Amino acid sequence: MKSGGAENLIIVKIKTGIMSSDPRYGDVCRIPTTGASMVTAQQDKLTFGGVTASEYLAHADLETINTLKTKIDSVASKKEMDAAVIAAVISRETRGGRTLENGWGNNGTAWGVMQVDKRWNTPRGECDSEEHIAQATNLIIEKFNSMKRKFPMWSKDQILKGALAAYNMGDQSVKSFEEVDRLTTGQDYANDVVARAQYFKRNGY
Repeated sequence: MKSGGAENLIIVKIKTGIMSSDPRYGDVCRIPTTGASMVTAQQDKLTFGGVTASEYLAHADLETINTLKTKIDSVASKKEMDAAVIAAVISRETRGGRTLENGWGNNGTAWGVMQVDKRWNTPRGECDSEEHIAQATNLIIEKFNSMKRKFPMWSKDQILKGALAAYNMGDQSVKSFEEVDRLTTGQDYANDVVARAQYFKRNGY
């Protein structure tokens, strides 16, 4: 084989996906999504919904969320969770923390930028701390494992989408992949978070 042949073969394999990695908790870029509902889009008085609305909302939050990027990246690395997913949950839950009042949201029941509900968990850390982000990411991972047990035939990508819905409304809310958001807030939580995550993936995460 000529010099450089092996390297060229490796490059070709990577480009064709033969050597593509399989993230531990699924690849958010492979997940189909319908994006935000009109209910969610109205947060910014948008007259349209869908993936475009999710991208608009994520873009509006990008500068604020970038102030948390070092913490997000640290947690993502330690937990093997996609940083884009973490950023997307922060965007959806609190618009990067901009909707919090003294660190609280949801009428004083949920703490921090990722909204850990004090009725079910004991919040840890400051509202935008790495400790808080790590705790909430652990809860997403717990939901991932719950969905894996509940739907053993689902792919990792499907399980991740189900986990996001369960993070919002509990395991019992997820009945099928096709109607994963039937019982979530705005009936779009998982689809909206996935669309926002895909945006953040293209913008530094």
